[in-house]
Amino acid sequence: MARSTTQGGGRGTRTSAAAPPAVAAATDVALSRAQRLELYYWMRLTRSLEERLVNLYRQTKVVGGLFRSLGQEADAVGSAYALRQGDILSPLIRNLGSMLVKGATPVEILKQYMAKGDSPTRGRELNIHFGDTERGFIGQISPLGDMVPVMAGVTLSFRMRGEDRVGLVYVGDGATSTGAFHEGINFAAVQRCPLVVIIENNGYAYSTPTVKQSLVKQFADKAIGYGIPGETADGNDVIATYEATKRAVDRARRGEGTSIVELMTFRRKGHAEHDNQSYVPPGQIERWAAENDPLDRYVARLGQEGVAAEELAAIDARIQREIDEATDIAEQSGVPEPLDALVGVYADPPSEEPLWFREGKRAVVEKSERPSSWGTFDAPAKGAD
Repeated sequence: MARSTTQGGGRGTRTSAAAPPAVAAATDVALSRAQRLELYYWMRLTRSLEERLVNLYRQTKVVGGLFRSLGQEADAVGSAYALRQGDILSPLIRNLGSMLVKGATPVEILKQYMAKGDSPTRGRELNIHFGDTERGFIGQISPLGDMVPVMAGVTLSFRMRGEDRVGLVYVGDGATSTGAFHEGINFAAVQRCPLVVIIENNGYAYSTPTVKQSLVKQFADKAIGYGIPGETADGNDVIATYEATKRAVDRARRGEGTSIVELMTFRRKGHAEHDNQSYVPPGQIERWAAENDPLDRYVARLGQEGVAAEELAAIDARIQREIDEATDIAEQSGVPEPLDALVGVYADPPSEEPLWFREGKRAVVEKSERPSSWGTFDAPAKGAD
């Protein structure tokens, strides 16, 4: 399969999964056959990688929670695909696909979830809470909506420097009800920041149905209150998602400011793997899986466009090999060293010795604490057995 690289505004042959794609010409949202196959690759890689993580989670090899994007792969991949190499995006926990498009690799995702010592955060953070500004993604934070004002500031810096760069930030439908969302997008609108705000309307804010947390018919209508453009697109159609995002990205790059793109989708897994979705009406998940799965829809579309099933099977086999190899590497990695917790916190390398706060306190330590750990016990007198 031909894969893209970033050379100006065109596309060529991608040589590494870590190389983010370029964007089509500013006046053209059409995608070549090779680019359409690449979209399939990223969507299938996202789903297959998460399926592998589920297996590892059930083997207790994943530390902490596991967050799936099942049913939402198209909106993450299609939107991120509209960005250039120098652009920056801020993902959410269900935007693994966007990070893969921007250059994150399966092996580092696996190491991160498994809290390995050589993971991107050296085992100090979980799931996909990590960033790499060189590759174009900023590590997410958990409070809802808070990355909107952060990305407003990032994109304001682009405008003030006169840089031809765009920012993209994802929020869920629930986050649109937060003060951070309102303040951040209002600031970005007034300052004409080159920012695209993606609202993933997936039906639920954790366990709260959308109709019980907002009365708006479409979240894109909220754009009117900020004086910016808003558009709603089918988030389970990767081409429609790409085209809507591309239009908003092009507006931002032309200096026309901030836009909202609402992507209609559905979350077919719970908030995290532990969530059994008992709050979802019976049959709703099964209906979305049968009638509106983004991968099934895209496979059918590619078939209508003349892509042979054997070609997609070859991509599937390649993805399986990549994930198998990444899993083997991740499982062989070691756990973090205890002193790794000090690296990069206040100074790098750390400027203080471990347990510096105990200096001059030997009597207390010897009486009630283990000399080199946190546990407490009645220490025996010196020389005692």
